[in-house]
Amino acid sequence: MLQIDAQDKAKLIDPLFRAGIRFWVAVALLLAVIGWGGYMYVRQLIYGLSQTGMQRPAYWGVYMVNFIFFIGISHAGTLISAILRVTGAEWRRPITRVAEAITVFALVVGTLQIIFDMGRPDRVLFVFFYGRLQSPLLWDAISVTAYLLGSVTYLYLPLIPDLAILRDNCPPTAPRWRKGLYSLLSLGWRGNRTQWVRLEKAIAVLAVIIIPVAVSVHTIISWILATTVQPGWHSTIFGPYFVVGAIFSGIGALFMAMTIVRRLMRLENYITTRQYRNLGLLFIAMTAIWFYFTYAEHLTLAAGQQTAEFPVLASKLWGQFAPGFWLMVLLMGVAFWVLVIPPLLPRRAGRLVLFNPRLAVGSGVAAVILFAVMNYSRNLPLTAALSQPGIRLTGWVLVGLALLGVGLGGAFWLKDRLVTATVIAAVCVVVGMWLERWNIVVPTMTHPRLIPFWFYRPTLTEISLTAASVALFILLFLLFFKLFPAVSIWEVAEGRVIDEARSRVKIPAPTPVGAVSRPKHWGFEEGQQ
Repeated sequence: MLQIDAQDKAKLIDPLFRAGIRFWVAVALLLAVIGWGGYMYVRQLIYGLSQTGMQRPAYWGVYMVNFIFFIGISHAGTLISAILRVTGAEWRRPITRVAEAITVFALVVGTLQIIFDMGRPDRVLFVFFYGRLQSPLLWDAISVTAYLLGSVTYLYLPLIPDLAILRDNCPPTAPRWRKGLYSLLSLGWRGNRTQWVRLEKAIAVLAVIIIPVAVSVHTIISWILATTVQPGWHSTIFGPYFVVGAIFSGIGALFMAMTIVRRLMRLENYITTRQYRNLGLLFIAMTAIWFYFTYAEHLTLAAGQQTAEFPVLASKLWGQFAPGFWLMVLLMGVAFWVLVIPPLLPRRAGRLVLFNPRLAVGSGVAAVILFAVMNYSRNLPLTAALSQPGIRLTGWVLVGLALLGVGLGGAFWLKDRLVTATVIAAVCVVVGMWLERWNIVVPTMTHPRLIPFWFYRPTLTEISLTAASVALFILLFLLFFKLFPAVSIWEVAEGRVIDEARSRVKIPAPTPVGAVSRPKHWGFEEGQQ
């Protein structure tokens, strides 16, 4: 029988066999959203894609945006867990399972978006039967399938020792089907030396293999767009741009998921601020890289002034899609601000009025009121004067100053709240990256080469299926961590042993420059010649 630390058993195993009313209410609500989405999908199958906002030439819409988005956040597991495992980052241990679970579930939900987007889903296998090797669609189908199989294996292999622990430590009141499930999936694990050596080799090899597979998946997705001649897509930078965006959104999704798990399961002793601090540094670097790629991509469109491409850029900068584009930029700026500025502020700055949190609340309210008055109350008698250019410019300056007050006061409030700041940044990034996918797909679809301008609006069917996709992702996450530990028990235990062994190792101080080290058996003391 495999033994387990008493604290690990109380925190990681015992809660798996308790389900309160909140759990079942959450499951019921998620199933309701999924059920509504299923009804709308059946309706779409009966009446066709006319139930969506897609029509020629805008034959891609929210479904394709969701596909690229979910495939992007799937990089949380492979490019975070696998790279950290390969590089030997010991602090990764408590968060690897959450990251790997995100990968598998995001791939499952992302693949469903292709089914939603097809008018004849019964023909989905025709991609394999009749696909041509020069088609990026076939490349994408092969790479996503390989990525899904590799990710499921990469999730399952480190789970085997924990399954054996669950098998041997099930409470007497546990259902028989759960004991049988753990016995079946543990594959007769006994924890001997031979099994450990084989498991470690398998995980190490798979971690190395899955990294290029993950990079190829999002690169090929970008090639589906970039290998066309549609305006705004025919770009050589799309490959690395999509990979950077995938890693970026994957870290954001990981932050949100591990925070929810940490809070609901009370795992503060396992998922500590160390994970937030180290991942936060990577998050900051990815934010800067994303800004660089975004600026470079749009600069080339602006400088080129090509007849077909400039209308796409104009629709994003000041046209129909400008609100979504600038909201994306604002959200990414907020994420960078809350991660970088609070740690740099000295504590004595709290004495200044500019860094008072109350000022942030007041400035935020003032900014919202000013923005609403300037944009939605122009026809009222008392606010008609705001339409004058000079007064309107002054109003925008006041809105900017109010937002600056929000940033300064909020930054100081977040100085000692690392987890809160990280979650705020993660939410901003995840929402912003969905908007980025929208800004890539939809403006080009509504400004193709053959037709100067077209319209696209998501319908209730598309919105319902998007909500059902998110609900399915959350439900899979919820059920998985009700069956299996959210933290890898054996990896955490192994980490404790490594940390304890390192603490016992004493490294001698280096010999000063110029000093001569003489053995005692030379027969003379220091100072003798």
